[in-house]
Amino acid sequence: MTRRKTIPDEQVLDALFELMMKTGPDGLTFARAAKASGLSAATLVQRYGNRERLVEATLLQAWDRLDAETKAADLEEDLSPEGAIKLLLRLMSPDTAERDATDGLLLLREDIRNPRLRERGAAWGRALVSALGRRLSSDPQEANTLGWQMVALWQGTHTWWAFDQTVAADRAIRQALEAWLKRR
Repeated sequence: MTRRKTIPDEQVLDALFELMMKTGPDGLTFARAAKASGLSAATLVQRYGNRERLVEATLLQAWDRLDAETKAADLEEDLSPEGAIKLLLRLMSPDTAERDATDGLLLLREDIRNPRLRERGAAWGRALVSALGRRLSSDPQEANTLGWQMVALWQGTHTWWAFDQTVAADRAIRQALEAWLKRR
């Protein structure tokens, strides 16, 4: 008979995601994971097998959460350019904007290196572009082009904002997106 999990995977992976935001994926060891999750290193090895699978499981759960947040925002925001801006701002918490723009790059590097995570990121990107494009044009080809442009501007603005934080991240991003919308 198998033992009942005292701490569910979702809770463990949440704790490990926060740890990876501080240490990067390379800093995630079973000893650190045990301390962060409240489980023994041996239990973590039983659940996940090795460090690479532990990192992958943690980041796959993060993608699951981002997928769910994106779908909720897509369902709830107006089908308008303002709705597209609001959708993107919902996906970026002002409270974690600096952390996401700096420490989050370490996680993004891992997402790009791992084929399974890279595909999850690509699928999310396509879904986000589709959600934005429907708010920007009724022509499917133009919607796709504008969706990709808006995503690129959003991410680029967030990255450059991290260097010069003279205004709040959400304000800087809103201003850049509104200016782009006026010029298109």
